[in-house]
Amino acid sequence: MNKNIEILEKQLGYTFENRELIVEALTHKSYKKSYDNERLEFLGDAVMDLIVGEYLFKKFNKSDEGQLSKIRASLVSETGFTKLAKILKLGDYLLLSNAEENNGGREKSSLLSNAFESVMGAIYLEAGLKKVEEIAIKLIEDNYQDISLDSLFRDFKTTLQELTQARYGVTPEYRVLSSRGPDHLKEFEVGVFVQDKEYARASGKSKKIAQQIAAEVALHVLKKDKA
Repeated sequence: MNKNIEILEKQLGYTFENRELIVEALTHKSYKKSYDNERLEFLGDAVMDLIVGEYLFKKFNKSDEGQLSKIRASLVSETGFTKLAKILKLGDYLLLSNAEENNGGREKSSLLSNAFESVMGAIYLEAGLKKVEEIAIKLIEDNYQDISLDSLFRDFKTTLQELTQARYGVTPEYRVLSSRGPDHLKEFEVGVFVQDKEYARASGKSKKIAQQIAAEVALHVLKKDKA
C-alpha cells in the first residue's frame, strides 16, 4: 500500500475503529490473502443503490420512474464509482499482486469501482447507513456540478469521444436508424459507429437521450474489447 490509510480517512471524513475492515476493503483477490474485498463490494453496491435511489427520489420529486432510473444508473455505475474512486485516489491504497500492479491494476476502472463499493460497504458495516449516506452524498454533490439527466449523460458522450480519439484517432458518429410514433410521442433509435463499425444502438424519447444511452453501452463494449 503506497499511502497511509489515515490520509484516505481524512478525505472520507471517517476514521475506522476496526483497521482490519478497511484493509479488507482495499485488498484485491490477486493479493492472495485469506480475505479480499469482493464480499464488501457486493454489500457496498446494494447500499449505494439504496442511498442514491432515495437521494434522487427526494431531489427530483416531479421526475418519473424512468428518468430517476436513468440518473441512478449513471451515478451507480462503474463509470460513476470510478470517478469517485479517482477523487479519493483509491488506486494508491489497493493491495494488489505484482502481476496485477504491473498490468496497470491501480488505474483499472473495474478495480477502482469495486474498491469504492467495498469502502462504502465497510463503512456501512461499522457505522451504519446514515454515515455512508452522509459520506457518499457529499462526494457526489462535491464532484458533480449538475446532477440531471442531460449533464450525466453528457459525460458518457464526452468519455466515449475521448476514448475513441485516444484509441483510433476518430470521433464517434451517431446515426438515427429509425423513428416511430406520433410527433408528441416519438421514439428514436440511434446507433453509434466508430470507423463505420456499429458498437451500440439505443432508443429514447429524443435523439439526444438515445445518443447518450448508446454512448454508455458503446463504452462498455470498447472497454471489454480492450480487457
